[in-house]
Amino acid sequence: MKRRDILKSITFLPAAGSVLPLKSMLFAPASGHTLASGPQPMPDLHRNAFVMDGHTHVMSREAVLKSDIGQRYPDGTVDLPRAKEGGLDAMFFSVYTPENYYPGRFETKNTFRVVNLALDQIKKNSSMIELALNASDIERINKKGKMAAFLDLEGGYDLYGDLDLLRALYKLGLRAMQLTAHSTTNAFIDACNDVYTWGGINEHGKAVIKEMNDLGMVINVAHASNDAILQSVAASRHPVIYSHGGFYKIVDHPRCISDEAAKAIAAKGGVIGVHFGSLFNNPKYWAWQRANNPVKVQPNPQPKTPRILATQVTTQTIEDVDKEFARELPFTFNGTIPDEYWMHVDQLAKVIDYGVNLVGEDHIALGSDLDGGPELPREIKDISDYPQITIAMQKLGYSDQRIKKILGLNWLRVIRKVTEGK
Repeated sequence: MKRRDILKSITFLPAAGSVLPLKSMLFAPASGHTLASGPQPMPDLHRNAFVMDGHTHVMSREAVLKSDIGQRYPDGTVDLPRAKEGGLDAMFFSVYTPENYYPGRFETKNTFRVVNLALDQIKKNSSMIELALNASDIERINKKGKMAAFLDLEGGYDLYGDLDLLRALYKLGLRAMQLTAHSTTNAFIDACNDVYTWGGINEHGKAVIKEMNDLGMVINVAHASNDAILQSVAASRHPVIYSHGGFYKIVDHPRCISDEAAKAIAAKGGVIGVHFGSLFNNPKYWAWQRANNPVKVQPNPQPKTPRILATQVTTQTIEDVDKEFARELPFTFNGTIPDEYWMHVDQLAKVIDYGVNLVGEDHIALGSDLDGGPELPREIKDISDYPQITIAMQKLGYSDQRIKKILGLNWLRVIRKVTEGK
């Protein structure tokens, strides 16, 4: 199933609590401000700040199209030259094992090869980027004028959550991992877009969380169900992150986080990364999309076995899956959006402001999902336009210190706490 089809063909899983009416002022232009027609120059604040993205897609096209992230691509939204132009100092280097590889049980093979490829690509482009295993590494690498790559896995490394495989990935350099198998419920945790099986997490899910705590790996609860997020936060000794998404009170898409879950993450010292796409941040766009994509209701009673584990496809090789997957790349939105549904960066800043007012400036950051298919604001064509977020936050009247926290210092703090115990 294609990535965008997964988002559109959703199972409707309401967040805990009632949904408050959305106030139209939240998405109106700032008072007295005329929306810019295009990107504006990088402000000094952005140039001098530590900037880290909590979710950028890398290695998918490199794996199946045999390309090089160190080269400037003519398409897509992420490569190292453009990341440098956007003022990025570090990024969650999000290696991805998508749903395509689950039916044939190729998720483990794909995960290890994309992690190995990421390490090879980082080494090949060592003049621009280096691997970071902790916050001190990030700072050391930045002092040399290079970007830091913090390896993060999105998607199922093993649908059953084998702890030995998890330890092996840690030894390779993986330091953050999403618990769900992307948008699919696996053998230990419910995904928000799939049929609930475990009522959140089960005992093995708690064992995975304990192992990640013991290893010093950042736990990522993006794509998890509301109950799974709450239970994961409660089970973890360390702060957890929600790397990329919107807020359910703004857009009632099941991929967006409830206020209850956001507050729980913040109370544990964690961070919520704000996604860059219209689907999770622009209620007008979501209403337009939802009209053509009716939601489904959870079955009752719930199945005792996750849907993905009920059958296995044995007629395809991993090379066959690669060929199908290659047709989806790069993950960029190529549709047409009418003017009234197209989000500006000012609206994205107001979503950030919602989060700041909800959980505080120490718990909000950026998780763009660039090269993951988001419908980007008009002012952002790719990662080189990252400074537009800073400009939009400045127009909200944010202090320099608040902006610096959101641009990257909050991610750095959580990484330091989890990986170094400081």
